Amino acid sequence: MNDGPRPEGERIAKLLARAGVASRREVERMIADGRVAIDGLILETPATILKDLKGVTVDGKPVAKPEPTRLFAFNKPTGLITAEHDPKGRPTIYTALRNSLPRKAPRLMPVGRLDLNTEGLLLLTNDGELKRQMELPSSGIPRTYRARTFGEVTQEALEELIDGIEIDGIHYGSIDANLERRTGRNQWIELTITEGKNREIRRVLEHLGLQVSRLIRTAYGPFELGDLPRGAVQEIREHEIGRFRNQLKKLSQR
Repeated sequence: MNDGPRPEGERIAKLLARAGVASRREVERMIADGRVAIDGLILETPATILKDLKGVTVDGKPVAKPEPTRLFAFNKPTGLITAEHDPKGRPTIYTALRNSLPRKAPRLMPVGRLDLNTEGLLLLTNDGELKRQMELPSSGIPRTYRARTFGEVTQEALEELIDGIEIDGIHYGSIDANLERRTGRNQWIELTITEGKNREIRRVLEHLGLQVSRLIRTAYGPFELGDLPRGAVQEIREHEIGRFRNQLKKLSQR
């Protein structure tokens, strides 16, 4: 059955996300709040199809043309909230980024989150569409962590996590977990997940009777923390972003 020609262009929420205005979900909220207009008329639906952003304004200001996609790796210290503003007045990642980012860096959005007490690799991009693709559980992007824990656990118990686990009615998918080294009842455990549910690593390890004293994300997909100093930022090279996008495209075609 032929439903007629497909509309030319893309949804405005996707275009605004790609332009770095905000993530697609945040753009949809901005549209619902009446903050987005086309040629002076308030936009009513994020399903609007456009070829480009000509005539589009956000909060009365014209939207600039999308900049080339940029991606940064940030070694997030503990004690920082992964948010732009915190109602409680706690320091955010942007407090630290002010002194770490290169001059004239674009507006950046975090890819996923690390909670207050989790440190390590946090990716930041100016491309809202790339952010969305990297966060989708269906993309299956592996994220690797190292956890310092206290308590008793065996490698056999950790290997059972490969089949997933249900805790308090929440199902957590396959986790590849391995004991790295042990000193008495303290041990380092490396874990790789693909879903990234809220506090997933901590909840699973606590369910196994372990106390987590330190949690570090060491990799997100092909991007690794390496020896990046705490609080420092490093820009990921353009060809690495291109290669990663090709991998994402192949995953979406499966």
